[in-house]
Amino acid sequence: MKQKILDSASWKILAAVQRNARVSIAELAEIAGLSATPCWRRQRELEESGLIRGYPALLDRHQLGLEVCVFASVTLTRHEEGIVERFEQAIKLRTEVLECYELTGNADYLVKILVPDMKTYHEFLHNVLLRLPGVATFNTSVALREVKYEVALPIESAHA
Repeated sequence: MKQKILDSASWKILAAVQRNARVSIAELAEIAGLSATPCWRRQRELEESGLIRGYPALLDRHQLGLEVCVFASVTLTRHEEGIVERFEQAIKLRTEVLECYELTGNADYLVKILVPDMKTYHEFLHNVLLRLPGVATFNTSVALREVKYEVALPIESAHA
């Protein structure tokens, strides 16, 4: 996919709203070196183009009781027509699943799952994951602690 051509002001807007989605237009305009109205228009253009997909609130999972973070490596039985699509569609519907990546290597997918406790993961594993279309094998890794958690994209690298 071709990268969109952005000017300096657009990069500054992206970096600022990524750090603080609640930044005011006045503050954003100052950061970007624009007046308020052009800055507002530029932000809207970035939203409409899809570069800014949304403004989520970041919640503390521990305070919400989601203590267990599990990574499941999943291998499918085969990649016949429909198997991959049905697996991916089923995974997308599960609220416990935060992320899912198709991989190269030994496993076909890496699935990040957040649950309150191991009993809940056990139920998820047996009642959901192992019943998904085409699942042949899985390997579970439980995160002992979170060393780094970042949601901000490294746009400095893209802008270099």
